[in-house]
Amino acid sequence: MKVSKTQAAENRAGIVDAAARLYREKGLSGVGVAEITRDAGLTHGGLYRHFASKDALAREACLRAFEWTITPLDGLEQDGNASATAKLQAMVDSYLSVNHRDHPGEGCPAAALATDAARAGPEMSEVFAQGVERNIQRFMRVLEGEPAEKRAQTMVMLSSMIGALVLARATAAGNPALSAEILRTLRERLVPGAQDVDGLPE
Repeated sequence: MKVSKTQAAENRAGIVDAAARLYREKGLSGVGVAEITRDAGLTHGGLYRHFASKDALAREACLRAFEWTITPLDGLEQDGNASATAKLQAMVDSYLSVNHRDHPGEGCPAAALATDAARAGPEMSEVFAQGVERNIQRFMRVLEGEPAEKRAQTMVMLSSMIGALVLARATAAGNPALSAEILRTLRERLVPGAQDVDGLPE
């Protein structure tokens, strides 16, 4: 039975969404085609009607993953009354939260896939770079100051948050107290006076 163009587009989008989540959860090499198509509710062979290869899917899924954003950012960008410090604090608190640490499939692809992307060759590296640049530009919009200074501040902030999240995830099972301490310390140091969130222990 022939699939309509609308249904085909929905199937393709479902595959990309499933891959974007599963890759962030398990890594680029930790997920097979069968698992991705099963998660999308399709058959194994259906994937290759939409993508030339698994690598092509991985690149598109990576771009889709970068559509993720720090939860408070959407509202904060439109809030003319919120100060730059308040916006920054909300973003840092959300990013360095227990919820984000414990749900990589729904979170930042930079923290979940950076090492994989570095090993996946120049095409994936280019896609990843596009996503990182998109995040930098979006983050800069909530800061004040000259463009060059905002860009530098953004790079310091994003790199610090990503590194902290990676370490917090890596230590969560073996030493939960250390994991929580990493998140809490970075929240406090990146934005002076940041309030503790998500019930992390002091």
